[in-house]
Amino acid sequence: MSKYLIVGLGNPGNEYANTRHNIGFDVVNAFVQKHGGQLQVERLAYMAEVKWKGRQFVCICPTTFMNLSGKAFRYWMEKTKVPLENTLTIVDDLALPLEKLRLRPGGSDAGHNGLKDIQLTLGSDKYPKLRFGIGNNYPKGMQADFVLTKWLNNELPLVQQKIQKCIEVIEGFSTIGIEATMNEVNKLSITLG
Repeated sequence: MSKYLIVGLGNPGNEYANTRHNIGFDVVNAFVQKHGGQLQVERLAYMAEVKWKGRQFVCICPTTFMNLSGKAFRYWMEKTKVPLENTLTIVDDLALPLEKLRLRPGGSDAGHNGLKDIQLTLGSDKYPKLRFGIGNNYPKGMQADFVLTKWLNNELPLVQQKIQKCIEVIEGFSTIGIEATMNEVNKLSITLG
C-alpha cells in the first residue's frame, strides 16, 4: 500500500484558529474529516491516519509552532518511513493572490519561516509543496500582522472552495502523480461558482 505524509503548517492554539497563516491546518483537517478520520494529539503534532483508494495517508499538523515545523516533519517522515517525494506540505503564500494555488515538487522557502525550518532540518528544498494564496492586501511593514489575521467575511466562501480544491489536489497527488496534478491546478484561477 502506498503511503503519504500530508503536512499542514500552522500554529497550535485557539488564538491562531482560522487565520491566514493556519490554512495548512484547515486543509489537512478538512481532508481528514472527508475521509472519516479525526486528528488526535500525538508526538509533536495533531495526527490522523486515513485510507483512500488503496493508499494510506499520515496527516499531521505540527504542534511545534510554525518556526519549528521541521522537527515534526522529520520525526513523522522517519517514524512512518514515507519517502520525501511522497510528502506534501500545505502552506500559506503571500506572493500568490487569493484565487491561486501552486503545486511544486520542490523549491525555495520564499521567506516562509515554516518552510525555512523544514528545509534546514532536511538539508533540502526538494520536497513537494502546495502553496495556498492568501493575497497581500496589507500596509508596508505589516506582513506579520496580516498573516495572523482571520479571513474577512467576504473571503470565506472562496477560501472554503479552495480548501475543497486542495483536497482534490492531495487525492490527485497520490493517484495521478505530481506532474499531472500540477498541470491541472497551477493554471487555475479559483472563483466562486
